[in-house]
Amino acid sequence: MLQRRIFKYIKSDLATKMVLLAGPRQCGKTTIAKSLVKEYNGRFYNWDDIEDRKLIMNSVLDFSKDLWAFDELHKYRSWRNWLKGKFDKHVPERKILVTGSAKLDVYSRGGDSLQGRYFLHHLHPLTYAELSGTKLKEDLDTLMLMQKDIKDSEALDTLLKLGGFPEPFLSGSERQAKRWRNSYTDRLVREDVRDLENVIQLDKMELLYHHLPLTVGSPLSINSLREDLEVSFDAVKHWLEIFENIYACFRVSPLGGKQILKNIRAVKKEQKLYFWDWALVDKEAARFENLIAMHLLRFCHFIEDIYGIRTELRYFRDTRGHEVDFIILKEAKPWMAVEVKLSEQSLDPNLKYLLERVTIPYAFQVYLKGDSYYQVDDINGAKVSIIPARRFLSNLV
Repeated sequence: MLQRRIFKYIKSDLATKMVLLAGPRQCGKTTIAKSLVKEYNGRFYNWDDIEDRKLIMNSVLDFSKDLWAFDELHKYRSWRNWLKGKFDKHVPERKILVTGSAKLDVYSRGGDSLQGRYFLHHLHPLTYAELSGTKLKEDLDTLMLMQKDIKDSEALDTLLKLGGFPEPFLSGSERQAKRWRNSYTDRLVREDVRDLENVIQLDKMELLYHHLPLTVGSPLSINSLREDLEVSFDAVKHWLEIFENIYACFRVSPLGGKQILKNIRAVKKEQKLYFWDWALVDKEAARFENLIAMHLLRFCHFIEDIYGIRTELRYFRDTRGHEVDFIILKEAKPWMAVEVKLSEQSLDPNLKYLLERVTIPYAFQVYLKGDSYYQVDDINGAKVSIIPARRFLSNLV
């Protein structure tokens, strides 16, 4: 069985604090939790199981166990206050792990803060680096040298085709992956939304979900979506927020700030949308861009969860139409620029334009089809590489 890369970090953090593990449903959270339960002589409680729910609500827990793992506890209205009491009374004598398929900071239900009592980890779908088994470089600047080169084209092709969720990926079958995806979508919209939100027009919300893959890679227009669905602007806005909160999709905001973009008139509000399950996207170019976006988001979450370094994923677009697919901010400063291409080609003029005007230490033009890796002349202090996706993704997490 493949051990997920964050497993050892969760184990380490459980020694001192409670761990909250968040991520989309069926990406491996329960597998991690049950592995830890087995290792630590623990007990697994699932809020969706009616018997476990009664035990939780009545605080009838197994005190003979060294670890308590609670799954989907955020569906309990008083979960934060309940957890705070358990942490203050029983940690460090017992370890506590909480897993959830929704953003745990959003569904706090107005309860007492758990600040200072937990470490948050994000679990993502499988990444190319995880599948390739590459050893993680601890120094981030060394990592940017892109020294590892794992030429496993089959793994990348399968990831692109089937997605990174364990079940469809490990099936190795497009037919099985499509069947899984249909069931996953139904449960996501019908069950997760129902459990967490009061939504009346579920049918329209489901139509929105099926329409959104067509928008990947382009600026997102809520007005256009509103017109297509014949609903209000506020309804679409709210539904998009729900989809983000349950880890169905995520939005990337444009790079901004006068301190960063001097003498550039950048767009300020137009966001781009991507899916946690990139295999929902039909067009190859958009799907590949989504795969890169998901790997970069994973990279940002890992840096923040493990190293405590603030990171953000953005993109660049100005009013004259210059656009670069992704910018990673580290401690509010541009750190890495990434332009995505299907095939090998010379440096994109838009990437060159941005690098000439904004100080960014590292820049990569990542392409899917081809094997050549080379560096071009530095631009305004930036180290610039044309790099195959396999090599680029091998050096992430």
